[in-house]
Amino acid sequence: MDDALINAVFQSKPSKQEAKADITTRAARQIMDVEVSARDAKTERLRAARLALELAETPAPAPKKTPRKR
Repeated sequence: MDDALINAVFQSKPSKQEAKADITTRAARQIMDVEVSARDAKTERLRAARLALELAETPAPAPKKTPRKR
């Protein structure tokens, strides 16, 4: 028989404590993933705003002065 089939059929069920711990772990990871994605979105938004502000504040380059003829 195929090892994957044997492992799928003969898996032991987790104990009650392990099942509860798995549920808690999944919930905590889901919360952390949401927080990370929100933080990344905020960072990108603020970075774009800062770059736009820097471009708006940058003064136009001064025109080149023509050298005097001697």
